[in-house]
Order: sequence, then C-alpha cells, then structure tokens
Amino acid sequence: MIIEIDGYLQSVMLTGRKCTKKQLKEKYLKAKKHSVDGKSFPELFCRMHHFDRVPYDSEIEVDFVIDTDTDRIYQPSY
Repeated sequence: MIIEIDGYLQSVMLTGRKCTKKQLKEKYLKAKKHSVDGKSFPELFCRMHHFDRVPYDSEIEVDFVIDTDTDRIYQPSY
C-alpha cells in the first residue's frame, strides 16, 4: 500500500504492508505520540511500522492520506 503524509512542512510518500484505515490510524497515533516534531515524523513512522519512503510523485495514486495538520486520515478519490 502507498500512503501520503501531508503536513505543513512536507509531503512524503511511504510504502508498506496493506492495512485498514483503523489500523493505519492506530499506527499514526502511536508514532505521533513518540514524535518530537513534524519533520522527523515520517522517518519515525517508517522505523516503527516497517514502511519505506519512496520518492514523492503527485501522479501516484495513494491508498490513504494522513493529514498531520488535522490528524485526518482519508482515501482520496481519483
């Protein structure tokens, strides 16, 4: 699965094992709890949940978007 982490400072794409929206929310909240700042969040999320960072490409259709400014997780419509 591919997720986009969309934040004020950066947008990052990650790939990892497929999970439900509920599972992704749990992973997000766990990583957020241990994150010092928004800029280091993607790397922490990757380490904690075995995801890998991939080069950002706005043309890639992602499974979920995590908006770190609003804590919202959603499936974009294409």
